[in-house]
Amino acid sequence: MDKLRFGIAGIPLSTFPHTTIDGIKRVRELGLEAMELEFVRQVNISEDKAPEVKAVAQKHDVILTCHGQYFINLNSMDRAITQASMKRIYQAAKIASLCGAYSMTFHAAYYMKNPAEQVYQAVKDTLKPVIEQLQDEGHTLWIRPETTGKATQWGELKEILRLSQELEQVMPTIDFSHLHARTGGKNNTLEEFRHILVEVEKALGRKGLDNMHIHVSGIHYTDKGERHHLNLQESDMNYKDLIKAWKEFKIKGAVISESPNIEGDAELMKNEYERV
Repeated sequence: MDKLRFGIAGIPLSTFPHTTIDGIKRVRELGLEAMELEFVRQVNISEDKAPEVKAVAQKHDVILTCHGQYFINLNSMDRAITQASMKRIYQAAKIASLCGAYSMTFHAAYYMKNPAEQVYQAVKDTLKPVIEQLQDEGHTLWIRPETTGKATQWGELKEILRLSQELEQVMPTIDFSHLHARTGGKNNTLEEFRHILVEVEKALGRKGLDNMHIHVSGIHYTDKGERHHLNLQESDMNYKDLIKAWKEFKIKGAVISESPNIEGDAELMKNEYERV
């Protein structure tokens, strides 16, 4: 990645008509440089439409990422659910690749009260053949399990960094708001943000810091973790120090705003990044 680019989760709210193509154009009009294709309920771009999406994104120099479906659990005791989850990851990644996307992210699994190491192996064993199928078909985008916002969800930073070391074509999506929420309010100081980035570099080298896929929003949480997203200025998310840490570590990649006012907070972060 050439630099740190700021963008939004989905089509900008201010887009009319509300289509993917017009959304990409609107992202550029707003001075932003990235957009996440939201496949969270279904893959809503066809193979036939994907090349047009890719061409428009390239024309307007907008990096695309993708968020896969919510209905994924690679640790299900029901083999049918696991197989359906594998298929959903594959389909989202395939279409995202055809759209020219940089990476595809998803929430990988639930612990289901199983030991953490057992869940890790289940995620690794089920994700590996999906990646091999994508590689065989020439789809080389990053596959990125996301850090999650509740302790019941698989996706601590250390787990995803380990998976990124052990599987080809896997890198983390670091949702700093989720890391803040799943710890009940920790991971919200400059030192803690630095520590997260140090861990990334320790595990993945400079390559990890130069190829980041980041999610940020304001977030409401309890001692059980994430409840729902908020706008940054309506939350306790310490985004200014987070941005200072990004600047210090000279990270590159895509920062995706997932706040309710998606483009508003993307612009807020971009302006703060340029100000620091």
